[in-house]
Amino acid sequence: MALVGKKFPNLSVNAMNDMGDTFKVNVLEEAVNNKKKVVLFWYPKDFTFVCPTELHAFQAALGEFEKRNTLVIGASCDTAEVHFAWLNTAKDNGGIEGVTYPILADSNRNLASTLGILDISNEQYNEETGVVTVEGDNVTYRATYIIDEEGTVQHESINNMPLGRNVNEYIRIIDALTHVQKNGEVCPANWEEGKDAMKADRNSTAEYLSTLAN
Repeated sequence: MALVGKKFPNLSVNAMNDMGDTFKVNVLEEAVNNKKKVVLFWYPKDFTFVCPTELHAFQAALGEFEKRNTLVIGASCDTAEVHFAWLNTAKDNGGIEGVTYPILADSNRNLASTLGILDISNEQYNEETGVVTVEGDNVTYRATYIIDEEGTVQHESINNMPLGRNVNEYIRIIDALTHVQKNGEVCPANWEEGKDAMKADRNSTAEYLSTLAN
């Protein structure tokens, strides 16, 4: 189910921070009430392998997101208590100590299920026993959402488990979105901050393409 162009689901989820506080986070309200963009990134499991590299990469870029009026929120289906244990595990022991942005603990999978990002397949119902079985770990893929100040999803992407994300690409997308919002132009392929954008008309496209030919 594609969410681009639609409002992000209006659901509150438990979250944990580096201080050990458990609190509710509603991603839609975070964007709208704070008038900020939000990058929400999901990862499969705490205490695993690719996941801590991504959480540390987002932490390292946190200042760049803050400059762009953007909140960073991590998320998985682990419990808040497991998040806190991981937050108290040193980096050189595979932990995420030093991560300061909130991490959703969607342990009941309400939000992940609504987004359709869980690793489940081949759901079967046994009429005799009343038991439902599925294949997969029932954890999330590496899904990423960029939500604007009005709560509308402007970007979504999903990586399979072994494929770590490039955090700089999300910074580039936020720059492009901000340029569109401020200037009413569209951003061509490989656009980066400081490069020429285009008006959304045939002549502007032709003029832009002519610069590539030279």
